[in-house]
Amino acid sequence: MVPVNVQTLIVSTAPAPSIIVLQPVEDVTQEGKFRIVPIWVGMNEATQMGIALEYARFSRPMTHDLFLDALTNLDARIDHVVINDVKGSTFFARLTLRQHDRLIDLDARPSDALALAVRQKAPLYIEESVLERASFPYVLKRKGGDRIDERELTEFRTFLEKIAPDDFEA
Repeated sequence: MVPVNVQTLIVSTAPAPSIIVLQPVEDVTQEGKFRIVPIWVGMNEATQMGIALEYARFSRPMTHDLFLDALTNLDARIDHVVINDVKGSTFFARLTLRQHDRLIDLDARPSDALALAVRQKAPLYIEESVLERASFPYVLKRKGGDRIDERELTEFRTFLEKIAPDDFEA
């Protein structure tokens, strides 16, 4: 399993999908190259991820908050999430809960699993085989650690906007 972080969230308006972009934690090479894994999600899923990334709280509990409150009351918490498979453009995840010394493994949509894990600051992983099949190389950092300029960031965003779920078809 390879540790990953949510690098960015690109929120689009319907009918275009939004994208959760994962990046392996220690994947940057000396040349500044790294891999990204884009996961297409709907508007509702992107909204939930945005709320999780911003650690936003509302006066009334959202569905993910309700789930986490239920876990807390059952003396459980999110232990970790693994993106464990990809078929075409559909990703699969396992959400692992910890209740005392017991681990409980659940099948979950990646968007839900990631949103829950981010809320609890739980580790995120991707299986090496999924990373190999679903990742795209990208160069963002310059050799020598120079700062990234706005043009490079624009190119990166354009790259992400142009890739499509069909690019994953094996």
